[in-house]
Amino acid sequence: MRWIKLLGWLGVGAMTVVIGSAFINGSFTEDGGALLQNPWGIVSLVDLYVGFVLFSIWIVLREEKTSAIILWVAAMMILGFFTGSLYVLKAAYESKGDKKIFLMGTKG
Repeated sequence: MRWIKLLGWLGVGAMTVVIGSAFINGSFTEDGGALLQNPWGIVSLVDLYVGFVLFSIWIVLREEKTSAIILWVAAMMILGFFTGSLYVLKAAYESKGDKKIFLMGTKG
């Protein structure tokens, strides 16, 4: 589990830096518009959101409370793998080294 926690923390750190940089140095509307005009930009967005949905399936399978599911999935769709990295950390720390609990939570 140590390496999963390490990757989770690296993901949180990397996403914090790049999201912060984008807000400071970029324009969401201008840069987003340019992305949507590029066919590969569209491919990248579709690829990204397919990943968000697939990761969200794991969240739905693990979480017991509907309110938690809604909040985590909404955060995933808005903040992407910043949220995914946080969720990996949550699951890793809750599991206390048990792989079944890491994968399926207490539902499994």
